[in-house]
Amino acid sequence: MSGDNLNMSRKIAALVNELGGKIYYVGGMVRDELLGIESKDVDIEVHGITPGQLENILDSVGEKLKIGASFGIFSLRGYDIDIAMPRTEQATGRGHRDFEVFIDPFLGVEKAATRRDFTVNALMKDVLTGEITDCFGGIEDLKNGILRHVNDESFVEDPLRALRAGQFAARFNFKIAPETIQIIKTMSLDALPKERVLGELVKALIKAERPSVFFDCMKTAQQLDCWFPELKALIGLEQPSNWHPEGDVWNHTMLVLDAAAALKDKAKNPLGFMLAALCHDFGKALTQRIENGKITFYSHEIEGEPLIERFLRRLTDETELIKYTLNLCELHMRPNSLAAFGSSQKALNKLFYACLDPDALVMLAKADALGCGDREINPATQEYLISGLESFKETMAKPFVLGADLVKAGLAPGEYFSDLLEYANKLRLAGIEKENALTQTLAYARSKGYLK
Repeated sequence: MSGDNLNMSRKIAALVNELGGKIYYVGGMVRDELLGIESKDVDIEVHGITPGQLENILDSVGEKLKIGASFGIFSLRGYDIDIAMPRTEQATGRGHRDFEVFIDPFLGVEKAATRRDFTVNALMKDVLTGEITDCFGGIEDLKNGILRHVNDESFVEDPLRALRAGQFAARFNFKIAPETIQIIKTMSLDALPKERVLGELVKALIKAERPSVFFDCMKTAQQLDCWFPELKALIGLEQPSNWHPEGDVWNHTMLVLDAAAALKDKAKNPLGFMLAALCHDFGKALTQRIENGKITFYSHEIEGEPLIERFLRRLTDETELIKYTLNLCELHMRPNSLAAFGSSQKALNKLFYACLDPDALVMLAKADALGCGDREINPATQEYLISGLESFKETMAKPFVLGADLVKAGLAPGEYFSDLLEYANKLRLAGIEKENALTQTLAYARSKGYLK
């Protein structure tokens, strides 16, 4: 945390204290400090003075920003501090959209903490003295790695908390308390905005070492139907045991997801990469065939594309993210297949050229193999793919035939240029140097009547 933010927090707290009030660090900041995790957020809650008094204090120390003045939430320009007053909330609509908020600076710490979601997030720390107020056993739950909701009535008013439970469990390797699982089972998530659902999913996929915990929590709490039905369809979907000793497609997907989490930082788009790891086998639900006791999933990577796109569009309108994820999913079988057959560098070049992120494709293939239970990664396969990828990059870095080269050779620009450049690109992927490729492209042009 920035020292400037903490110093300003203490400065505000001293001024509030002079008026008989108190300021507490609240929420995830206190939790993270006790876990030994550096927190970027500084959230403080101001008790015992009026909103007008707080605004006067903020005006005296800097430029006040009204993030949500009607909700009693402020900030200061140049500081990353959220400054709030105690409040109660009451849901007036469905989902995470409509709440009626009541500011009450004299509410008291226990009632103020009651609106928090989990006991570990309801901890409060006096900014000036460092004393921690723990009204609901949050410190004990933190020690035991337990995620437990604070209050039955307030918890169910915000269905997003069902997803927050899963992502917190994944990020901190916590167990959700049985009573919290039971109350999550009763919650309806269908009115949640997709942006908020994606936000919680992103935290699980990007911040957790084992994102599978998020989905296992949703499975246990019977909350896959609304937002993750394509994943639910993988539960119990049997695979051939000789290739997949880990069990059904659900188990395989969870193992792949966790393996991918350790690799994601090397991808151009870490979120797209993790979504590809999550979605890559959706098509198996459509393509499973059992003949003479043999289980197959032929063309699942192709047949699954509509399922994957439907899933992604349920969560986001980001076209490039969807395109990236679909591309990786469509090609995910090819790297290990080419390695198994010892295919040529030309075949690898064609594959990598078709991929939006060849490095991510190789990593996805590795995660896919790691997701096959206790099977070990074949070092020869990794060597083949990694060296092949390096060769591809070297090829792509060399000079190649451009439209300007065709014009210089006497060709007039036209629609047929796309045909010639496509031909030239095939030569490039075959490893043909530019001068030779240009000669062959011009010969092709003559054969087609483009050049006399």
